[in-house]
Amino acid sequence: MIEPAVIRPYRAVDRSAVYDVCVRTAAAGGDARGVYSTDDLMPDVFAGPYVDLEPDLAFVVLGENAGAGERASGYIIGTADTRRFVERVRTAWLPGFAGRYSVVTPADRPIVAMGMHPERMLIAEVDEYPAHLHIDLLPQVQGRGYGRALVETLVAELRRRGVPGLHLMMDPANLGARAFYDRLGFTELPSGALGLRL
Repeated sequence: MIEPAVIRPYRAVDRSAVYDVCVRTAAAGGDARGVYSTDDLMPDVFAGPYVDLEPDLAFVVLGENAGAGERASGYIIGTADTRRFVERVRTAWLPGFAGRYSVVTPADRPIVAMGMHPERMLIAEVDEYPAHLHIDLLPQVQGRGYGRALVETLVAELRRRGVPGLHLMMDPANLGARAFYDRLGFTELPSGALGLRL
């Protein structure tokens, strides 16, 4: 009998699995391995700061028949306060990031520029929707309700903290993700971000 997947809080041992899931879903939901000079680039921009600076708002999904050694096959990461998070990224994350990417290839350049500019996270509606998230699932756990369960887990924690709203940015080419967020009640904001009142 197949056991359901397990959702649990992120642990430091999950970091490499989160990085792997991130790069394997970074091309509009598809695999970005081998696209940049290192497969750590996308996770260093879109996952590492969250699991290192806000691990208490990170949750992972382990696949069916998850055992003690099962690696995460999906995650949700976020922050309750985007303004504060941007400041922490600038002071605590960027020095190391800048050192790792002091020499970049032309393909790396736009992603490194995003990583060097955390203020990009400050959407016009950030005061109404101060929290934001990133979620990624490998294909084998997509379409089974785990994405919804991860979002509900994060939303419950944000509500417990009294956060009024949650937002996210997404690649417009990822039509499947847009349909998923629409089903969860996210709506498009004037800035182009998707928002959810909590």
